[in-house]
Amino acid sequence: MEHGGVIEVAKGISDYGVMIVICAAFIVLSLGMWIAIFKWFKSLINQIVKRSNKDMQDILSEIKKQNEMLCDVSEGLRTETQLRLKNLTGIAFDLSVEQVCRLIKRVREENHIADREATRRKIRKQLHIIHDDRNSRFDPFTYRGKCISTFCNPEWIEQVAIVVESEIYHEQGANNKRAYTNVKMAYDDIKLDFYHRMSQ
Repeated sequence: MEHGGVIEVAKGISDYGVMIVICAAFIVLSLGMWIAIFKWFKSLINQIVKRSNKDMQDILSEIKKQNEMLCDVSEGLRTETQLRLKNLTGIAFDLSVEQVCRLIKRVREENHIADREATRRKIRKQLHIIHDDRNSRFDPFTYRGKCISTFCNPEWIEQVAIVVESEIYHEQGANNKRAYTNVKMAYDDIKLDFYHRMSQ
């Protein structure tokens, strides 16, 4: 009877030991599965968050571009802005007319104009200085998101240089009134070209 009891106890331990091992294995597998599911779920959420952040950045970038375009369009449509810029640039171009007329007089008086090539180089150098100085005064002002100096054309230098040379070497000699009229006409053309470039 004692042997039967011991056998029963041993059999019970043996049966329950296997059950405990099976249960432990099931628990370990379950924990592993839950950990894998949580990691997958976490990576899925991270991907969704990253994608939504990227989408938000794209949307914000697009909104910023549209705001800049709207600002650009509204600024271009405001007659007050156009009028202010036309007044400012008109004064600057009128000053250039005076500077060029003084340049013609100075070159006639101070230079050996028989040396046409040296005179030609000096005229263009001086006109380049006038052009760059005017542009530097335009730089702080913007129109439709651009510095207004970007609407200036370097080809204007040559356009004015031709007028200056024709006045210096005019067959009828020096005539300040004629020189002023011709330089003013050249700058009127330049102003029209400038306003046309701004409106494009």
